[in-house]
Amino acid sequence: MPANALISAAQTLREALRPLRFAAPVEYVYQPLDYAWGPHEVYLRRFGSSKKRVVFVGMNPGPFGMTQTGVPFGEIAAVRDWMGIQEFVGKPEREHPKRRVVGFDCPNSEVSGRRLWGLFAQRFGKAEAFFKDHFVANYCPLVFLEDSGRNRTPDKLPAAETAAMEAACDLHLQAVIAALQPEWVIGVGAFAEARALRAKEAMSGDYKVGRVLHPSPASPAANRDWAGAATNQLVKLGVWE
Repeated sequence: MPANALISAAQTLREALRPLRFAAPVEYVYQPLDYAWGPHEVYLRRFGSSKKRVVFVGMNPGPFGMTQTGVPFGEIAAVRDWMGIQEFVGKPEREHPKRRVVGFDCPNSEVSGRRLWGLFAQRFGKAEAFFKDHFVANYCPLVFLEDSGRNRTPDKLPAAETAAMEAACDLHLQAVIAALQPEWVIGVGAFAEARALRAKEAMSGDYKVGRVLHPSPASPAANRDWAGAATNQLVKLGVWE
């Protein structure tokens, strides 16, 4: 059953990343697969139980998304109200005073997640209709915070520091693809697309790789009708009609 393979792969990734350490300016590293394992496992079990036609891949958790809920792009309302997931969320080992983890009590909305899941809800209606043929995964589950509380994405870390992390994340992505056997793997942004292409090469996979614009508010293009732009990209690729 694909869900069991996904859960096993996530546990393997969690253990592989546990001993890794990162130098300044990274001061805090959060591991949602530890403290938010409950909702993450429910997500995998409920929505990863069958093969998929399309797997979307993000980069790493946002501060008000997966950091709080354990679900990729896990904006609170989308996870709680649309997916029907609300489980206990604990605390990271070391917590930044400006970046508290309060789980489903988080008052902030993760813009990227709101845009991504909002598009899927608009197009498919119920979560079950979307997840029948689609799935969303993250390449790296770690959250990197600078002393100021600023989020630092994996693409901004020095290659020497990320080699072991990326080796583990590459194997995890390959395991997700092997479990779900998609026709398409779509990177949400250029970084994730590059990792999907790397997985395809390593696996000699026969799936197709594409990309959609990242929904981050830091991207000016994403702030001009991201849903319309992403839909057009997916239609042009032939992923959606």
